[in-house]
Amino acid sequence: MPAQRNVKDSLISFPMIGATGAFQMPGADMKIRFGNNFNIGGVFQWKTRKNFVIGLDGQFLFGNTVHENTILDSITTSQGGIISSNGDFATVFLYERGWKFEIKLGKIFPIIGPNKNSGLFTSFGAGLLQHKIRIENQQSSIPSIEDDYKKGYDRLSNGLSLTGFIGYVNFGNRKLVNFYAGFEFTKALTQNRRSFNFDTREQDLTKRNDLLSGIRLGWVIPIYKRAPKDYYYN
Repeated sequence: MPAQRNVKDSLISFPMIGATGAFQMPGADMKIRFGNNFNIGGVFQWKTRKNFVIGLDGQFLFGNTVHENTILDSITTSQGGIISSNGDFATVFLYERGWKFEIKLGKIFPIIGPNKNSGLFTSFGAGLLQHKIRIENQQSSIPSIEDDYKKGYDRLSNGLSLTGFIGYVNFGNRKLVNFYAGFEFTKALTQNRRSFNFDTREQDLTKRNDLLSGIRLGWVIPIYKRAPKDYYYN
């Protein structure tokens, strides 16, 4: 029988699962609405014997900086506060929240690394990006921004996303140190999906150009085939 192929000395095919995280800076229309963000997510990928990588990638985006912070001005008093149902000034926070889901295709070029399965890694993805302004009030009831009313202010937007990545991927010879790291750039063509914005009193049909760029790190767990056991009889 032929010898078992392994990651150390052969180009091999295997599936993998992993976790990923990134720090991102916004650009274009995204920069007008939000500040820097973080995101975390998971991946399922398949590496072929020709060093192509295909898979699915899902991420949750979150940030604490909202530049478009005038959305509640229409329900704010002249003193700059929002009155709760108890007649007190309420504490309201605005956050960035979103997600991205993409199908990806990549290629490993084994010019560096411990084996032929590691090296320069580039990939391209296409899918959907969605984001909104999360409105959160602390320990008070504000009927005008609760339940379905909140949707009139949150600027929920989504649309086609395209993502490019270039970096390094490593599959350790001892199968323990498996990771990738590099620069990622996302361009998304999004649009507000709410039928009406309560503060502007109109529907927003603007076509958005949302950009995100940053450093992405990922830790993966390859699922290697177990070596077959041979039995010999006299």
